[in-house]
Amino acid sequence: MTINAYQAARSRAETPRAAEHRLLSQITGEMMDAETAGYTGALLMPSLHRNREMWSVFMTDCGATGNGLPAELRASIISLGLWVQRFTSDVIAGREPIGELIALNRTMMEGLIGQRMAA
Repeated sequence: MTINAYQAARSRAETPRAAEHRLLSQITGEMMDAETAGYTGALLMPSLHRNREMWSVFMTDCGATGNGLPAELRASIISLGLWVQRFTSDVIAGREPIGELIALNRTMMEGLIGQRMAA
C-alpha cells in the first residue's frame, strides 16, 4: 500500500478528535526530543513553529461559525492559543523553558482522550 493510499484510508477512518490527538502527539514529541537534546534558541524553531501553526489552526477553528464546541470551551482554547503565541517568543529568546508548552500540549491530549472515552 502506498503512503497516499494509507493516508487516504486513515483520513476516512480517523475522527477529528483522533486527528487532533495524533497531531498534538507528533508535535509534542518533537518538542520533547528538542528539550532532551538541550536545544535552545534557533535550534528549537522547527518544532516551535509547527506548534504555533497547530495552535493557530485550533484558534481559527474555535472562532469559526458553526464550530460545535461549547462557547466557553472555544473561548478557553483561543485564550490558550494566544498564550502559546506569546510564550513561544519567550522560549525562543531563552527567557522561558520549552517544558511549559510541552505540558500544555500533554494536558490537551489527555482532554482529547477523555472526550473519546466519554463519547
